[in-house]
Amino acid sequence: MAAIRKLLDGIYLAGGFIGAISLVIILVLVVLQMVARWVGEVAPGIPEYAGYFMASSAFMAFAYALNKGAHIRVGLLLQALGDSRKWAEIWCFLIGGGLSVYFAYYAIKTVYWSYKLNDISQGQDATPIWIPQLSMAVGSVLLAIAMLDHLIQLIFTGKHNIDADTLDSHAE
Repeated sequence: MAAIRKLLDGIYLAGGFIGAISLVIILVLVVLQMVARWVGEVAPGIPEYAGYFMASSAFMAFAYALNKGAHIRVGLLLQALGDSRKWAEIWCFLIGGGLSVYFAYYAIKTVYWSYKLNDISQGQDATPIWIPQLSMAVGSVLLAIAMLDHLIQLIFTGKHNIDADTLDSHAE
């Protein structure tokens, strides 16, 4: 079990790292766009790519953020439930897991159909749209795995695997 835990935490960390790198790429693209304007050049497609990387930064980091307790939770309500807290958290992870699996399914389906239909972006870049959609699909699959991971941990061990230090600091 420790090997699986280490693997999952590593996958979540990799997603967070890719999300952070995507933010740095957005910064670089914005600076390139500014420099291009200052020197009188046109940099076609940069706004579109910045948008693609914005989606990547969010979706790829969702699972890592969940694992670190950075998602919004109703901590005061959960603390007030006392012994019933476990059941409320199971209910929340069931709903969140179901919704994230549903979204991941349709994100994958969207990538598939964009690829199959050879759909391209409407901007100047004319990028095959399945390429930027891929980060959304991968990120949503990671979030679904993380939700189900925490649900299973909570059911079998009585505790989820969300970083408790982060949760405690948000509760104060």
